[in-house]
Amino acid sequence: MSDTVIEPAVENPPVVFTQDKIGWTAWLQPLAEVELTDRHYEALVDKARAKSAYFALLVRDPDILEARTKTDNDIFYNTKDGLPRAERELAATAASRLNGCILCASVHSRFASQYSKREADVQKLLDEGVTADLGDRWNAIVAASVALSATPPAFSADHAKRLRDVGLSDEEISDVVHGAAFFNWANRLMLSIGEPTPAS
Repeated sequence: MSDTVIEPAVENPPVVFTQDKIGWTAWLQPLAEVELTDRHYEALVDKARAKSAYFALLVRDPDILEARTKTDNDIFYNTKDGLPRAERELAATAASRLNGCILCASVHSRFASQYSKREADVQKLLDEGVTADLGDRWNAIVAASVALSATPPAFSADHAKRLRDVGLSDEEISDVVHGAAFFNWANRLMLSIGEPTPAS
């Protein structure tokens, strides 16, 4: 692996949380598509991800990326049972908003809006932050996600009770925990290896 470092040189980086599509650039050199082997493509899971600087950087360790991607896919796409997709995306958006990850918040807020049809409420979360009033059920999901993302984590039995009180089953509470915890980790990774860029 080359230790070539790309100097951050983003002009006018995004500084406002948005549901618009934005870009991202790595501070370390991603693998070029011509360098990818069959093992790399297997680890990417979706071959189109080879065009993403983020995944092209993470695929330098294919075993870890493959495990990471399968975990991500199971949390967000395996929605036959448990929490609706919109609220899994809400948990990811809340974690990303708290952590200051503009790129992750933009991606997951778009999904939350798409699946919930509550674009104005999702935008309110982005604009006002994690204390925005989004109604009892969404407030409980955001509060739990924020508590899980805090340093040190502050999630407690009170958060679980609040989620139950607004109608979530134990399985749905587990989905909130997984969505927020995964993106708390993913935000910190993304923020440490690159930065958002304006839409290309």
